[in-house]
Amino acid sequence: MSGDPSLAGYLEEAASWDAERVLQTQRDARMAWRVAAGACLCALGLMSALVVLLPLKRVEPYLIRVDSRTGVVDVVPPYRGGTHFGLTIARYFLMRYIAVCERFDYAMAEADYEQCGAFNSSQLNEALYARWARGNPRSPLNVHRDGSTVSVRIEAVSFLGPGVSGERLAQVRFERIARQVDGTPDGTGQWIATLTYRFTGAPANPAVRRWNPLGFEVTALELDREVLGPSPSAQSGKGRS
Repeated sequence: MSGDPSLAGYLEEAASWDAERVLQTQRDARMAWRVAAGACLCALGLMSALVVLLPLKRVEPYLIRVDSRTGVVDVVPPYRGGTHFGLTIARYFLMRYIAVCERFDYAMAEADYEQCGAFNSSQLNEALYARWARGNPRSPLNVHRDGSTVSVRIEAVSFLGPGVSGERLAQVRFERIARQVDGTPDGTGQWIATLTYRFTGAPANPAVRRWNPLGFEVTALELDREVLGPSPSAQSGKGRS
């Protein structure tokens, strides 16, 4: 059979066809590997681009606060754990200063007077003495001799930047709440205190140092009504004009 010329031609043609099929399969395999390699390179390129762009795409949440009484809207800054230590201490003393100097209760009046004076400059202490003098009809000692009280609720503290001579400028928003002798609410008032302050170091006077160990000193103070509210009783205690 191998000597048959027609059969030999058929076998040769069949062998060439098989060889061509093998070559085609090899070419297809090489093409598939090239496509797979290109896809992997594209995927790696996309991943690299996402890694590079990731820091540029982030969500910044904002907490918007609306005062239920005044309607004032402000944005609450997020706490990032990096607040300057000096600002943290200053915020505490500002809140303490307003809370002590703007409230009135006969049971704490003497201590509050001494503590408020420990935070004041000499000029503000002169005004404090004149305001608390018994001869002043608007002295809290006269206005609240019936046993009525004034309490304070701090709402916000804002730092406005440096003032003059190394002083700092800040604002404190607070609510002053008046109550009658039996505890019945007698009116409220929204106030903004704008003040300048500084730290002068530990006071030499032990009586002052027990209230103010770091020498926090308020050098100027201005009080303004935020809105016109009911009942002047809430502002008659220790309000400043």
